[in-house]
Amino acid sequence: MTRLSPRDATFYFLDEAGATTHLGALLIVAPDTPTKAKQAGAKQAGEASAPARPALDYKRLVELVENRLQLVPRYRQLVIPVTLGLARPVWADDPDFDINFHIRRAGLPAPGATDQLDDLVSRIMSRPLDRTRPLWEMYLIEGLADGRLAVLTKSHRCLVDEIEHREISEVLTDDSREQEMMPEDLWMARSVPTASRLAVGAIAEAVARPGDLISSVLTGNGLVSEAWSLAGRTVRRTGSLVQQVMDSAPASPLNRSSTPTRSFTEVSVPRRGCAKIAERYNCTVNDVVLTIISGVLRRWKLSLASTIAPGDTVRVVLPLSSRDPSMQHRMDTEPRSVAVGTPGFVTDLPVGEDNPSMRLVQVAGLANRYAHSSRRVSMGIRPILPELGMVPFAEFSSRALSTITSRPYNVPVTMPSAPISRRYLAGHKVSDMYSVPVFLQQHALAVGVVEYCGTLQFSFIADRGVLPDLVAMSEYVTESYEELLAAL
Repeated sequence: MTRLSPRDATFYFLDEAGATTHLGALLIVAPDTPTKAKQAGAKQAGEASAPARPALDYKRLVELVENRLQLVPRYRQLVIPVTLGLARPVWADDPDFDINFHIRRAGLPAPGATDQLDDLVSRIMSRPLDRTRPLWEMYLIEGLADGRLAVLTKSHRCLVDEIEHREISEVLTDDSREQEMMPEDLWMARSVPTASRLAVGAIAEAVARPGDLISSVLTGNGLVSEAWSLAGRTVRRTGSLVQQVMDSAPASPLNRSSTPTRSFTEVSVPRRGCAKIAERYNCTVNDVVLTIISGVLRRWKLSLASTIAPGDTVRVVLPLSSRDPSMQHRMDTEPRSVAVGTPGFVTDLPVGEDNPSMRLVQVAGLANRYAHSSRRVSMGIRPILPELGMVPFAEFSSRALSTITSRPYNVPVTMPSAPISRRYLAGHKVSDMYSVPVFLQQHALAVGVVEYCGTLQFSFIADRGVLPDLVAMSEYVTESYEELLAAL
C-alpha cells in the first residue's frame, strides 16, 4: 500500500464539505480536415489531395486516453481513508474502473461562441468530483465555431502535486502529427484493502515508529538527535507560519469565498508585442505579463470604487521558476502547462500607479527584489508535523492550515518558465492551450498564464459570488496590453 504524502492528504481533506481543489487544462483543437479550397487547388495542380485524418471523436479520445493512462497510474486509483484517521489515506486500484464514466461528451448550442464555452467550463469546474472513484474527469466539447473542438480536463490537486505526477492533459498531446502509441498496457486492478487491514496497518506503523527510535539508540545513531531534528523542523515550520500571519496581504474582497460556484474566462495576447515592451524597458516578458495583470486588477478595483490610493497594492504568489528558468530545468526536463508543487515567492503589484510605464518599472523592481528574499519565499501548504501519521481531525486541521497560509497573498498566479511548442492531440493541431488553475479557501480569484505558440494565454477562474462579471477580466487584459504598447 502507498500512502498519500502529507501534502497530498492535506489537499484531499480540503475537499470536504463542498470545497473544491481541482485544476486542469482547456485545449482547443482545430480538426485536420482539408477544406474545399485546398482540395480544388490540389486538383488544379494535378496533385493528389491529402487524405483527411480520422476525426477526433469520442471513441478515438477514449482509445487515446486508455493508451496513455499507464503514464499517470494514479488516474486508475482510488483514495481510501483510514478508519478514525489512524493514518493518512492510501492509494488503491479501482476494481470497477470505468473509463466511460470519466470521459464525457458535451456540446455547445449554435453559434458555439467563446462565452458559451466559458460558461460550460464554469459549470463543470463548479461541481465536486466523485470521491468514490478516481478523482478526475475529461470532457470532449463539440459545437465550437469553425468546426473546432475542445478537451477539458479536471483533476484533483492530490493527483498531480508532486513534480513526477503529471496532469492527464500533459501526456495526451504529442509534438508532431504522428501519434505516438504506447505499448499495450495489460492492467489488472489489485484488490482493495479492507478497513480492518488498513487499521491494523496503521497501528503497526505507529508501533514500529518508536521501535525504530529505540533501535537507533541501541545502534548508536542517537534518539536525542532524532528528537532534536523533529523539534527543529517543527519550530521552523511554526515560525514560518507566524511570519506569514504577521506579513499579511492587503485586505481585499479577493480573500473572501462566498460560494463554491465558479466562473471562467480566457484571452490571449501576442508574445511578440510583449517582447517589444520588455526590450524597451530592459525587463523580462514575465515582467510584462505581471504588469498586464496589474492593469487588470487596477481596472477591477476602479469598477468597485471611483478612485484608488496611489500606494494601493495587490499581493500575488507566483513560481520562482518564472524568474529563474534554470530552476525548471533542474526540477523537470520540459515546461508544463499545469505547474504545481514548485517553490514560489510573494510580490506586490502596484495597482495604485496610473502610469503604465511606471507600473512596469515598479513591477519588475519588486519582483526582482522579492524573488531573492527568503522572507518572501512561499512553499504553499505544508503540514506542520508531517512526521505524525495520525490525522484524527483532518478536515479541521486542513482548513485551519489553508486559512493561515492564504493570508500572505491575495491572488495565486501560475506563470511560464519556458514556452510550450506546438502540440497535437490524436494528430490534430492544438490551436490554444489554457490552464484552469486551482485556488483554495479564502481566495476568490486565480490566474493562469501559458506561453504557447507565440501567444501568452491568460485564464481566470473566480468565485462567482465575489466576481460575478469575470468576462470583464478578458477585456481588461486587452486594454492593459494595448496601453503598454501605446507607451512605447
